[in-house]
Amino acid sequence: MAVSTTLILAGIGVSSLVCQWLAWRVRMPAILFLLAGGILAGPVTGFLQPEAIFDDLLFPVISLAVAIILFEGSLTLRYEEIKGHGKMVRNLIPVGTIVTCIIGTLAARWILEVSWEVALLFGAISVVTGPTVIAPLLRAVRPTSKLANILTWEGIIIDPVGALLAVLVFEGIVSWGQGNVFSHSLYIFGKTLLVGFAIGAAAGYLNGLVLRKHWIPQYLHNAGTLTFMLGVFAISNELAHESGLLTVTVMGIWMANMKQVPVDSILEFKESLSVLLISALFIILAARVEFAAIAELGWGLVAVLAILMLIARPASIFLSAIGTTLNWREKLYLSWIAPRGIVAAAVSALFAFQLERIGYESAGVLVPLVFMLIITTVTLQSLTARPVAKLLGVQEPPAHGFLILGANPVARLVAQALKKHDIPTMLTDTNWENVRQARMENLPVYFGNPVSEHAATHMDLTGIGNLLILSPYKQMNSLATYHFLDWFGDDSVFGLVEGDQDQRARLQTAGKVQRTRGLFDGVSYAKLASLVSQGYTVKTTQLSEEFSYQQFLNQYQNQALVLFVRDSRDHIHPVKDMETLEPGDNWVLISLVPPQPQKERRDREEPASEKGDKTASGAAPA
Repeated sequence: MAVSTTLILAGIGVSSLVCQWLAWRVRMPAILFLLAGGILAGPVTGFLQPEAIFDDLLFPVISLAVAIILFEGSLTLRYEEIKGHGKMVRNLIPVGTIVTCIIGTLAARWILEVSWEVALLFGAISVVTGPTVIAPLLRAVRPTSKLANILTWEGIIIDPVGALLAVLVFEGIVSWGQGNVFSHSLYIFGKTLLVGFAIGAAAGYLNGLVLRKHWIPQYLHNAGTLTFMLGVFAISNELAHESGLLTVTVMGIWMANMKQVPVDSILEFKESLSVLLISALFIILAARVEFAAIAELGWGLVAVLAILMLIARPASIFLSAIGTTLNWREKLYLSWIAPRGIVAAAVSALFAFQLERIGYESAGVLVPLVFMLIITTVTLQSLTARPVAKLLGVQEPPAHGFLILGANPVARLVAQALKKHDIPTMLTDTNWENVRQARMENLPVYFGNPVSEHAATHMDLTGIGNLLILSPYKQMNSLATYHFLDWFGDDSVFGLVEGDQDQRARLQTAGKVQRTRGLFDGVSYAKLASLVSQGYTVKTTQLSEEFSYQQFLNQYQNQALVLFVRDSRDHIHPVKDMETLEPGDNWVLISLVPPQPQKERRDREEPASEKGDKTASGAAPA
């Protein structure tokens, strides 16, 4: 029975959504499920045949999608971030890129006997890991903060850098193929570089200026930037053949490093785009993979993958680690973790098609080779990362820190109290003034939506396994609750009661969210904010046989609000109900206490000898 094109296109969209959901449920990189879905829909069942469906539009669509991917990746490349993440990260970018590219090139050339051009392009593509595959793996494994930071920032920075390298190599191959003599090929390559860098820099500056000066309304920032980028991509390709990918990469890097350009909202816009467009793209790309092409590679494929994983990656890590403080266990773990991601898959499919079109017959091995590299590294390393971390002793202890939703005065006060007890904290807020104040108080803070993909990639949750909702934004509170209930677990999400909980049922919070409410003896955010404005402060109290919990309550006339307790095993617990709280001796209370009256405070501060002198001197004579 013939299947309509409409049904196939709808099936691609539904399949991409199912794959994204599965990845979220099992906490693995989405690309693994997207590729598996594409292989199932294409070579296994024959349901999806991209060439028959899209015909001549297939590779223009892929080309535009790759441009979007490279532009989004380049928007994350900020120069100061390269400088600010340690010697190991700074070394890994140039050293790791060069070592992996050289070894991957030689392996493909000598073992698979492809042309030097195709081998060099494979070597360039194989350097890219990417945050979309690294971030889910790290969240599931929880290696030490040092290793997590190295792997995270390597993925973020190598994404656009590796893509730029692959684009430059591809431009060089195409330029050489168009020239009959060396000088003409050099001219074509120089023209491509000139057009790419000149138009990319000019477009990046112009678009950044438009956003910074607010020459277009806020609601057009995302759509306007996207369409402008695609227009620049097309114009660049018309001026110099295949220069558009270089142009959009340079444009993104330029915008990322301009001051006061709001690129974060553009990055968030990419999330919806990735579900609708990029996810579908990888199902389509995987559907084009042929088992026969993989089988033709034979044991040579296994040898190339083994060389990249067991020789190229360790060589990159150990050379980059020279002069750092990493021990051998940490180096070994970094040597094992290098899953390839979205950029590698998209770029390989596009470049293979372009090279085959201009006469490079061996370019056909590029797609199955890169796809098998992605599938092997993502699958194998996702399954073994946790036991390897445990075996090497580089796994974090159980996460007991707190992600605090809100960076308002109440949240900052709580974060400061936890910080004094060496409890990891991370504040997050969409209010810039609150974020600025938190940074001035030297508190770790993330500016943006905590449930966004950008937060999943950039927000450091090392050592954090609980969510504390101290925000007045009710809609965001509910979204964050749902998001982190599935991530941290039902017993690790805590929220304040809503001020309108007695209103009609349709305004009530959903049951799953409601179970997290009732933090800090059932007070609302408005009540907490009011107490803080009245001068209430956070105080730590050590209980003992001589000073019991009841004495503590009496001291503050039952006006103290216990926020956290630290038990005899040094575990911190948020307090929900003070009436049922039964702390033992040697427990520590972290409480919000009322300001002491001025006379009481003065009496406490005065030494007993001075009070005695005043009493004596002020006493009436007998």
